[in-house]
Amino acid sequence: MSLRGTLAAAVDALEPRPRLVDWSLFALVAAETVTGLVSFTVGTPSGWPVFWLHRVLGVPILALLAFKLARVRGNLANPGNWRPTTLLSVATALLAVGAVATGAAWVFGVDVRVSYWSLLSVHVAFGLVLLAVVPVHAATRFRPLRRRDVEGRRSALRYTGLFVAGAVAYRAQEAANAALETAGADRRWTGSQPRDGDGNDAFPVTSWVADDPAPVDRSDYRLSVAGRVETPLEVAVDDVDAGDETRALLDCTSGWYTEQDWCGVRVGDLLESAGGATDGAAWVRFVSVTGYRWSLPVEEARDALLATQVGGERLTHGHGAPVRLVAPGRRGFQWVKWVTRVEVRARRDPAQWVVTLVSGFD
Repeated sequence: MSLRGTLAAAVDALEPRPRLVDWSLFALVAAETVTGLVSFTVGTPSGWPVFWLHRVLGVPILALLAFKLARVRGNLANPGNWRPTTLLSVATALLAVGAVATGAAWVFGVDVRVSYWSLLSVHVAFGLVLLAVVPVHAATRFRPLRRRDVEGRRSALRYTGLFVAGAVAYRAQEAANAALETAGADRRWTGSQPRDGDGNDAFPVTSWVADDPAPVDRSDYRLSVAGRVETPLEVAVDDVDAGDETRALLDCTSGWYTEQDWCGVRVGDLLESAGGATDGAAWVRFVSVTGYRWSLPVEEARDALLATQVGGERLTHGHGAPVRLVAPGRRGFQWVKWVTRVEVRARRDPAQWVVTLVSGFD
């Protein structure tokens, strides 16, 4: 048998049934979306399995996509066989390849920018568009699974092999980064790359979605502390600049991290200045001048910092001046900039997820 024939026989032996390929791709894209979105909120090392699974699933997606394209290549090569849904199918395939390719390039340390966005942001964009397109594509070609599509030891072995291949590829990539000393070798377990230096110029100015307010006048600035506290109060920026210091690592979801010395006032001390939290207090919500907000459990919030300085320098506007939240163990989008209100609440704020997408657009 020729080499080509041997390879064809091997592919035939490994390829799952067509319907199982289609449903597996749908499930894997959903899993990648879920793990990708959850990873945005994971800031402590105990969450590493989320990132590990997200990276490993890329290999099964590529393999299944190759099987699917091999199956339909005859129809794609003949425009006379195209249907109105064919363009949607091609777009779905290109989006999937784009998502996997940009993700792979990022973990190898490729750090190019596309306009305002890092390569990791482009990867996320591919994934979000794919999330919208895949269900539509699946609906145009819906075929329910049959028992014979999934039963049998061979199917189990095929999928075990795909996931093992993904895990091996992930480890091989890490070894290659270390051996070649690529920029990817310095990534955190979150995938973020380091930004070194001290102070405002050490790390990029980024904003979540559309937040871009005018600079806040320090002389007019007031920080209110309200909600479930004994004595609601307002303080000027000089009262926030109290000299409490902490060293904390800021890990931005756009793909970089920096460790800096931050100076300001502990939230716990600020709450004590307001007479302390009253009974039923469970959450502390930090609200920006743009309406952007995030909440922390009250005990975690006590150890957070409202910072006015970074690396011995007064915060610049782009980094959240006059006051930003420093929340160790949280991802960068949860470090609220331009904080103007601190609200102690009995319940968490589920609407904060909506606000992260719409704040700043007005």
